[in-house]
Amino acid sequence: MKDSGAIVFQAASVPAFSPVFTEAFQLLSNEYTVFPGFCDVHVHFREPGFSYKETVRTGSLAAAAGGYTAVCAMPNLDPVPDSPDALAGERAIIERDAVIRVLPYGAITRGERGEALADLAGMAPFAVAFSDDGRGVQNEEMMRAAMKEAKRFGKVIAAHCEDNALLHGGCIHKGAYAAAHGHRGICSESEWGPIKRDLKLAAETGCAYHVCHISCKESVALIRQAKKAGVDVTCETAPHYLTLDETALREEGRFKMNPPLRSPEDREALIEGLLDGTIDMIATDHAPHSEAEKAKGLAGSAFGIVGLETAFPVLYTKLVRTGTVPLEKVIEALTVSPRRRFGIEWDDSYTVFALKERFAVAPETFLSKGRATPYAGETLYGVCKKTVFNNKTVYNAAQKEGNENG
Repeated sequence: MKDSGAIVFQAASVPAFSPVFTEAFQLLSNEYTVFPGFCDVHVHFREPGFSYKETVRTGSLAAAAGGYTAVCAMPNLDPVPDSPDALAGERAIIERDAVIRVLPYGAITRGERGEALADLAGMAPFAVAFSDDGRGVQNEEMMRAAMKEAKRFGKVIAAHCEDNALLHGGCIHKGAYAAAHGHRGICSESEWGPIKRDLKLAAETGCAYHVCHISCKESVALIRQAKKAGVDVTCETAPHYLTLDETALREEGRFKMNPPLRSPEDREALIEGLLDGTIDMIATDHAPHSEAEKAKGLAGSAFGIVGLETAFPVLYTKLVRTGTVPLEKVIEALTVSPRRRFGIEWDDSYTVFALKERFAVAPETFLSKGRATPYAGETLYGVCKKTVFNNKTVYNAAQKEGNENG
């Protein structure tokens, strides 16, 4: 970064698994702070099959613009990567179009239908982990078999925990907002019930188990208890669950995600879980949809919001600057913990932020094809200036600004 007059931090020079990055980020001047490249273990890049929503190219560009240099792509695609051949097709697209490291998940079950195990053995050398994200594995015996198979190959089972029998057509949390506005609600047990089941199976099988996007206080309590009991479990939550709750809801599709925003008490429990180490990492669950799919109001729109380009500024503005969560904890959750759990190698990638600089969230400027964000119009601190992956600049704010002005 000769243009900043600063010495660039090399992530590889820091012990990879230090509990916190006490030296992994440093104020280089009054202007810039350099972090190791962020890592997100839960994104949806929609290709192959749904490239009108997002592509590997646009998704990875958006990730780079948010400071990410490694992401793990979920398998709810067409075709579903449930075999080595299907996974090879996705990997070819990644090899051709990704500007950062993109690691694909393999599906747990064939077609993510929950009826038969996918070819976990065949995909194990190529998949970062296994998940049926977008759908919960409803059958206990199926999940037990998946965990036993994943254990054989040293792979993580990353579970989307959702009991379909408890959804009842809900669109938001079953709480005060749903009652006041006449919406069908999604109860918290639809999430924590499957987690409770799976924690028992993980203890039984010894599988490395990871819980995706937890959103409620019961989930935090169950995972905390399981960790104390020695179960091999980690979990993630998302920036929106840490910084928003049902009191922020509006009758707009950009507030509809799965799981939903829950109560203020749930949000407080998530923050407590992040602080005490129950929650290991923060992932965006970046889930782009077309404008039409998100324009049908809170009840009728598709589930999912985008998050890669706003994640760090949201966390920095609403948690760090308010004194709620230390910066070290946020960086650990964005870098060390996800790489350690999923065995993602370290490199010399880094990202540069201007922490004192503010910007208004303008979805029309996103590099992602997705535009739905609950933070639209908000002013946030922390502007990504540059992201470097394997010694190549993959995002440069000055170039983006020049293109917009031109």
